[in-house]
Formats: sequence, C-alpha cells, structure tokens
Amino acid sequence: MAVPTEIRQRAIALLEQLPGESLVKAVEFLETLSHEALQVSKSPKSSPDEVALLQIIQRRLSSEEQDRLAYLRQRNEMGAITDTEYKELLTYIERVEQQDAKRAEALIKLAQLRQVNLQVLINEFLPTHSNVA
Repeated sequence: MAVPTEIRQRAIALLEQLPGESLVKAVEFLETLSHEALQVSKSPKSSPDEVALLQIIQRRLSSEEQDRLAYLRQRNEMGAITDTEYKELLTYIERVEQQDAKRAEALIKLAQLRQVNLQVLINEFLPTHSNVA
C-alpha cells in the first residue's frame, strides 16, 4: 500500500521539530515499525495443506459446549448425574478424544511439512490444559 506523499512530508516535518532526545525515541519507534513490517512481508504464505492442518490443530469445543462439559463433569463427580446426562458426558468425552487424536496427527504432519521438531509445534499450539482435564 503506497502512503500518500503528503503524509510522508508531514511525518518528516514532525521529526524535524522534535528535540534530540525525542528524536532518538522516534527513530527507534520507526525502526521497530519498519522491522515488524519487514517480518510480515518475509513470512512465508501458508500452503493450503498447512491451512487445513492449522484448522484441525486449533479446533476446540465452543464455549457453550465447554461449559456444558464442565457442568456434566461436576455433576458426575458429585454423584448427582442422571443416566441421560452421563450418556451426554460420555459423548463429549469421546468427541474430545477424537479431536485430540486428529490434532496429534495434524501436528505430526505439520511438523513434517515445516521440517521442524514436533515438540516446537506442541509448545506453540497446545494449551496447558485440555477440554477434558
């Protein structure tokens, strides 16, 4: 995206008005912005395969489903769960386990695709707690 010349001129005029100490800070800030923009432009674009794997890795229960699962787990721990609720709890647990298995498979494939150690991706993508724990 091209920045209009008048904005650049305004930025230069503002820089020229700054006292020495503020000018140093302004230049440091501009260097940081420039570096960030350069990193974004250099970052490789994700392949369709990588995007599909990332979607699997990042898939989680919705917040409503997580709340319901937590409620059912609590009822089960208290011994106050009905048979219907227990079946629902087992369905959630099975679903989470299936998602975890698919997530593990996708992490392995992504590690191979990116040619990085699997532990790097595990640290990057997996939360410190699971949907079931």
